[in-house]
Amino acid sequence: MSTTEKSVDNGVNVEALLGAREALTEAPEAAKFTWRASCKWVNGTHSQSSCKGFFGLGEEQSHKTTFTFEADHPEIFASEDNGATPVELVLAGLASCLTAGVAAVAQMREIQLNSVSATLEGGMDIQGILGIDSDVRNGFDGIKIHYDIDADASKEDIEALVAQSQKRSAVFDIVTNPTNVTVEVN
Repeated sequence: MSTTEKSVDNGVNVEALLGAREALTEAPEAAKFTWRASCKWVNGTHSQSSCKGFFGLGEEQSHKTTFTFEADHPEIFASEDNGATPVELVLAGLASCLTAGVAAVAQMREIQLNSVSATLEGGMDIQGILGIDSDVRNGFDGIKIHYDIDADASKEDIEALVAQSQKRSAVFDIVTNPTNVTVEVN
């Protein structure tokens, strides 16, 4: 009688994640992170944002490189269309956070992923942001997320992966719960 050990590799280092969880349980102050982004106006509605440094594990940290993101509005808004709109960047952030969670949870549950893709749509009535109707919300009136996941698992197990990803997603939490935002001008 032979047994075959199931080998799952979704590219997530579960041992390191579990080690970090254990270490941060014993040192909760090190779990306090501050993420940063900076933004510079280019011209018109075009801006360039960047992310490089952040605070975590009790000290300043840095990405291996500076990441930059172009943002603008489309030509139909009398703009130059030099980048994704800021609301599209929010959708991209939500999609990537949830998808990373799917991969991590799948690895933890020893489920091999073959492919994962997500499509997000956010509905918006722009009468609010254009000042046409002050009763219309400026933001999304809802977001729909559709996943296509091919994995060596049942439909129920795949749905559970997505549900656990939502439960642990920082961006899902930010989008679905109020967050205090303070704005200062120098």
